[in-house]
Amino acid sequence: MATLLQINSSLSGDNGHSTSLSNQFVKRWQEHNPDGKVIVRDLARHPIPHLDAERLHAFITPENKRSATQQEIVAYSDQLIAELRRADVVVFGVPMYNFGVPSTLKAYFDHIARSGETFKYTSSGPEGLLEDRPVYIFAARGGIYQGTEADSQTGYLNTFLAFLGLTNTRFIYAEGLNMGDDNQKKALDAAQETITELAAA
Repeated sequence: MATLLQINSSLSGDNGHSTSLSNQFVKRWQEHNPDGKVIVRDLARHPIPHLDAERLHAFITPENKRSATQQEIVAYSDQLIAELRRADVVVFGVPMYNFGVPSTLKAYFDHIARSGETFKYTSSGPEGLLEDRPVYIFAARGGIYQGTEADSQTGYLNTFLAFLGLTNTRFIYAEGLNMGDDNQKKALDAAQETITELAAA
C-alpha cells in the first residue's frame, strides 16, 4: 500500500493557493491509488517549534547523556523523520512569503535534518541517507519569480532536499496570483492541468 505525505505550510490554511493545489493533487492521487494512505501535516494548524538553543543541543547531545527534556525533543524529531521515511510520495504546498519559504516550513526542515539520521558527512562531502522518492512542490506566488534572481525558493528547496537524498523533485508553479484576476485564473488553470497530467502518470 502506497503512502503519501502531504506537508502544507500556507498560513491561510485550506484557503491558501498552495494548499488548494496540493489538495487537488492528493485527491487525484487517491483516485489512482484507492488503497493508498495519506498523511497530512498542516504546519499552520500544528506548527513545529522553531529551532532554538535547547532543541539544537538536544540533537547534538549523545543519546546516553540526554536529559528527559532532550529525549522528548529528539523523540518528536524522530517521529517526523519516521513519517517521512514511510512516505512513497511527498507533497509540499509552499507559498512565497517575503521572498522565502514560510518559517514554519524552515522549522520542519530543522527537525528532519539530523546528522547520522537523514544525512552524514564523508571525506568527499555530505551524503543524504533518505531513499529517493517523488517529491512534488506546489509553489504559489503573488508575483512572477520563476527563473529570476528573486526566486530564492527553488534553489533552496532543491539543495536542502538533495542534502537528505531526495533529488526526484518536481515543481508546479502558480505565479502572478496577485497580478489581476486574469493572471490568477491562467496560472491556476495551468497548474491544475499539470496536476491532472501528473496524477495520471
